[in-house]
Amino acid sequence: MKAEFVNPFLNAILDVLSTMAQIQATPGKPYVKTERASMGDVSGLIGLAGNQMKGSLAISFTEQVIFQVAKNMLGEEVDSVNDIVTDLVGEITNIVTGGAKRTLSEMGYDFDLAIPGVVAGKNHIITHMTKGQTVVLPFHTEQGDFFVEICFEE
Repeated sequence: MKAEFVNPFLNAILDVLSTMAQIQATPGKPYVKTERASMGDVSGLIGLAGNQMKGSLAISFTEQVIFQVAKNMLGEEVDSVNDIVTDLVGEITNIVTGGAKRTLSEMGYDFDLAIPGVVAGKNHIITHMTKGQTVVLPFHTEQGDFFVEICFEE
């Protein structure tokens, strides 16, 4: 997978969390995922399709991180993965993908977005919609870790 596909998603998640949730995240070293199990507790998944490529994106948050995001963005204390949390994860997934889509469009890559879905629970499975490699971008915050998975096939 080309770095030019990965960087717009990396920049979008950093921008969304810093501006909307006042959370600073530090990216770790990207790697290729070999299992389907999520590393987070709640994940947003969205499909992308266009003439030049198709793929999907997943954002998996640990409970500690998404609870802090909910507190900072919504002003609400949450202590379980409830409807507020799953709605928030879906919306973050949509915003991040929209931001990356805008950047990729400026680079000549156009695609449409599906409606995001959300899966929750320990060790839940993420199934990407394409056969390409899944690249994981790990991030660290003061509250813990979260992970962005990108899977594209050209």
